[in-house]
Amino acid sequence: MTVPFIPFEQGEPLLDWIALTDALARGHDMPRAQIGDTFLYRGDDTLLNRAAWIDGLGIAVKSATIYPANPAREVPMVNGGVTLYSDTDGTLEALVDFHLVTKWKTAGDSLLAARRLARPDSRRILIVGAGTVGRSLHAAYSAAFPDARFTVWNRTHSAARDMAQALPNLTATDDLEAAVRAADIVTSATMSTDPLIKGDWLQPGQHIDLIGAYRPDMREADDAALRRATLFVDSFDTTVGHIGEIKIPIEAGTISRGDIVADYYDLDRFRRPSDDAITLFKNGGGAHLDLMTARYVLSAWQSRS
Repeated sequence: MTVPFIPFEQGEPLLDWIALTDALARGHDMPRAQIGDTFLYRGDDTLLNRAAWIDGLGIAVKSATIYPANPAREVPMVNGGVTLYSDTDGTLEALVDFHLVTKWKTAGDSLLAARRLARPDSRRILIVGAGTVGRSLHAAYSAAFPDARFTVWNRTHSAARDMAQALPNLTATDDLEAAVRAADIVTSATMSTDPLIKGDWLQPGQHIDLIGAYRPDMREADDAALRRATLFVDSFDTTVGHIGEIKIPIEAGTISRGDIVADYYDLDRFRRPSDDAITLFKNGGGAHLDLMTARYVLSAWQSRS
């Protein structure tokens, strides 16, 4: 049997944001994943391998090559692929484009939480960060909140304007505080190490979705935001001891691990305490989500007419 390669351009039209979040939910009904990351270096170049094994779902290895000099060669800085292996006998089942899995995994991870935590009548969505992930979030949130109007803020306002011109139902703003105060949902995907989103700005009934911080020194929301909100994460294993958004305030005693209501392995607890509650979700990612997403992609590929 020929092992399929699923490229970005041919794979993406087959995918659906709501179906993906349903697949992610089903994936968390299975046994907790084993995950592991490895890094190799050559000067400024990096190879990152992220692996996950879920009993009943199989194995995925997501390899990313990061070559900082590539843009000068007119080649993308980050490349790679996701290999899927059979849970039954370990044989290779598919090779999936790295960027396809990463795009849909990252935004889909946040959308699953928003479908359960955000008020269903949310109509004003703020995107903080006008990069590639911000554009994916616009597509994902549009699927679940089709009547929403979007606003985008970015440190470099010209990038926000460019994004607003390229996408429907999107307006750029240069006033972050006012935009946060006016939003029903705030979804943030920045590279910030200093908190951008202040707890004093938050309003009853909001849902806050934090994506950008991935290192121990990175944060997008301040202590006041975490203290005011009801907290959720996608995985305790990939957030609590690893990402500054959660790690720093726990070590400082601002919050405790017990303040985090649940991760995705306890999805029944992903619900708003009240209409007026502020919910906050930390999207930490992880290879187990790459595996679940790649399995969904392969299923869609195999079902195509």
